[in-house]
This record gives sequence, C-alpha cells and structure tokens, in this order.
Amino acid sequence: MTTAHSTLDDGTGRLTASAWGALLVLCGALFLDALDVSMTGVALPSIRADLGMSTSSLQWVVSAYVLGYGGFLLLGGRAADLLGRRRMFLISLGVFVVASGLGAVANDGTLLIITRFIKGVSAGFTAPAGLSIITTSFAEGPTRNKALAIYTATGATGFSLGLVFSGLLTEIGWRWVFLFPAPLALITLIAATRLVPDDGRPERSSARFDLAGAVGVTAGMLLLVFTVVEAPNAGWASARTLASLAGAAAILAAFVFHEQRTPAPLVRLGILRSGSLVRANLGAMALIGGWFGFQFIATLYMQQLRGWSALETGLAIFPGGLLVALLAPRMAPLIERYGTTRLIAAGLASTAAGYALFLPIGLDSGYPAEMLPTFLLGGLGFALAYGPLNVAATNGVAPEEQGLAGGLVNTSFQFGGALVLAVVTAVNNAAAGPGGSAGAVLDGFHAAIVVSVVAGVLGVAATTFRRRIRAVQPA
Repeated sequence: MTTAHSTLDDGTGRLTASAWGALLVLCGALFLDALDVSMTGVALPSIRADLGMSTSSLQWVVSAYVLGYGGFLLLGGRAADLLGRRRMFLISLGVFVVASGLGAVANDGTLLIITRFIKGVSAGFTAPAGLSIITTSFAEGPTRNKALAIYTATGATGFSLGLVFSGLLTEIGWRWVFLFPAPLALITLIAATRLVPDDGRPERSSARFDLAGAVGVTAGMLLLVFTVVEAPNAGWASARTLASLAGAAAILAAFVFHEQRTPAPLVRLGILRSGSLVRANLGAMALIGGWFGFQFIATLYMQQLRGWSALETGLAIFPGGLLVALLAPRMAPLIERYGTTRLIAAGLASTAAGYALFLPIGLDSGYPAEMLPTFLLGGLGFALAYGPLNVAATNGVAPEEQGLAGGLVNTSFQFGGALVLAVVTAVNNAAAGPGGSAGAVLDGFHAAIVVSVVAGVLGVAATTFRRRIRAVQPA
C-alpha cells in the first residue's frame, strides 16, 4: 500500500497546512473516544438508580465498550493495512455516529450494555486506522513524535473535558451523555472526507481477514472478565468459576494456536519479538487498568457515600485531566531527551503513588488535602506515560504493520482497563460484604483501590525489568 509521506511530510520537520488539517480530523476521532469513556464513568451512579442495575452489572457499561473496542482493534488494524486506512476510518466513524444515538434510547441495562459493545466495536476500527495514518504519513523521528504528541494530547483533553461535560449533562439526564457525541462524530466524519488524504488501494485486493481470530480473542476476554466479576458471588473455588477460567484459558490458547497456522493471521506473532512493543503493551495495560479501576471506585465514593452531585464529582476529578491536557503536548522534547522507557516508568510510578494516597480516605475526608493530590499525581503520571507508550509501541515497526502495532497497543489499553476494572469490582464486592453499612462500603472501596496501586507497581516492573537484564548481557 502506498503511504502519504509526500502529502503530509515535506521533509522540513514542520507540519504543513494539509498535515494540520488531516491531524485535526484524526485528533477529533480520538477526542470522541476519550470523551465517551470519561463521560460514562461519572454518569454511572445515575444510570444505576434509573435502570436498577447492581454494582457488578454497572461495570459492564464500561467493560462492554472497552472489550468491544479492544477485541476488534487487531482486526481493525489489519483491515486498515489491507483495505485502506482512510476507507476504514470513514466507515467505522459512520457506525460510531449511529451507535452513539442507540445508547441514548436504551430502556434497560442489558440493552444499554449491548449498544455500548457495538459502539466499542466501531471504535475498534477507527482508532488503529487513525494512528496508522499518522505513523505512515510522517517519517520516524521528531516530526512523527510531534504529531503523536498532539494526537495523544487531544485524547487526554477529551478525557478531562468529558468529566465536566458528563457532570453537566447528567444533571439534565444521563441519556444526554450518550447522545452528545453523535453530532460531534458526524461533523468529524464530514470533515474527514475532505481532509484525510487517500492512501491508495491495497496491493492484494483478495487479502483474507482473520475474523475467527477476532471473535476468539474477544470471546476469551469477555469470558475472563465475566468470570472475575462474578467470582465473589459464585465462589473463587466453585466449579462454575474454575470451569469459566479454564474455558477462557482454552479459548485464548486456541487463539494463539490458530494464529500460528492461519495463512492470514490477525496477529503475526513474530511482531512480539520487539521488546519495545511488548513492554509498551504491558505498560498500557497497567496505566489504563489502574485508572479505570480507581475512577470507578472514586466516583462511587463521592456520589454514593459523600452525596456529591455528578457535576461536583466531575469537577473534583477534572484537575488531573487538565494537567494531562497541559503536559501531554509538550512530551515530544522529553521523549527526544530521556527516551520512552524512563518516562513510562516515571508515569506509572506517579499513578501508583497517587492511588496509594487515596487509601486512607474516610467518610468525612476533605478535598484539597486528601483527594486533590491523588488526582494531580494521576494526571502527571498519565501525561508522562501515555504518549511515550504510543511512540514505543510503533517505533521500529515496518510501515505495512503499523496498523497491527497500533491495534496491539490500543487493545492492551482497553483489555487492561476491562481486566483491572473486573478485579476491582470483584475485590470491592468481596470486601464490602452483604451488610451495606457506610463503613462496610468504605472497607470495600479501600480494598479495591489497592488493586490500582498494584497495577501501577507491576507496570513499572514490566517496563523496566527486561531492560536491566539486557544491560548485563554481553554485547
């Protein structure tokens, strides 16, 4: 497939007018993805009250989206490489518009979760197409790093603004949270038809798609998350839990077996020989997983125990998102100076420290001294790690596999978020017990936050351990 280097990268190291136009559209799509995730989180208590959902079922409003998103990102990346990045970007963005409207009219929890899954699948095709358009349109180095820094900063901005928008819209009605992205996505789609350049046609029009692989990995992840969430009720050692865990392991093992033998694999397993890509994917799981789990608990704490409104909750979390929006665009020079590994490790350590500060939270804790530091450290860590994770995941990857690399790192972001959120929910339900008193609920929150702390610590270890091993090996 041809690339767009001649259209968007003039070799001067600066972004041309056409490059800025295309980048603006691509950033708009990422903005919507981030906006949608953060807006949903703050609205969860209102959704539960209106639709009568339990805490276990409530987390599926988030998990269904991220699992649909993550489960089809790899297929989306492959489709972008083989069918055309622009074509897949436009088609999937159109589906996103329709799916946004469907969520606003859902009248029960199950239907809402289904519409969230459909919307996640559509985003699973949009995200890798957008990222691979950038990585194939700009040569590796300062220009690409600058474009990626702007791109990831837009996602951070969408996430932070979504917290405030969600509070405002939830005060009117939670359905507006799901309807709001639809007109924005339609505007982005219209602009994309004019501003995103054609990247040519695939060299092999008869290329095959590994749909079985996409279905298999999604089914395995869904079963694993479902098992973890339901384990406290069924019993961790119950036959149901053990059988479900065995089933998830078998499905994922069958996926690997299938990928090794199919002529057109969803994931060319040889790409995992890249140490930078593997470490970036592990770090992505830890970064997003820790945050999703913490935000879920913090939102319930502020609205369920403290009686704060959705707007107050969004404003309380907003400083962290604002810090990300301010710092993320300035990461490119830091990447050039310090490299990606140091920044990723520092970011994950900052998030873990922030979550740890939230552990002593009580029923009458103040915001400035006991809550705000957590959100600021979390925002700092997110800004330090998110952009470098995207850069590390795509550096050194061949142009024809940029879509696959982008799909892998985004899959790790989403699957990590769903998996850690499932563990957080399970730990919370187990620690809180059936009592329902304020003290018992708070105990459950404390135990659940430990999971996010552990996720950050494991992320630091995963992104630095292999580097230390290589340092002592002979040249």
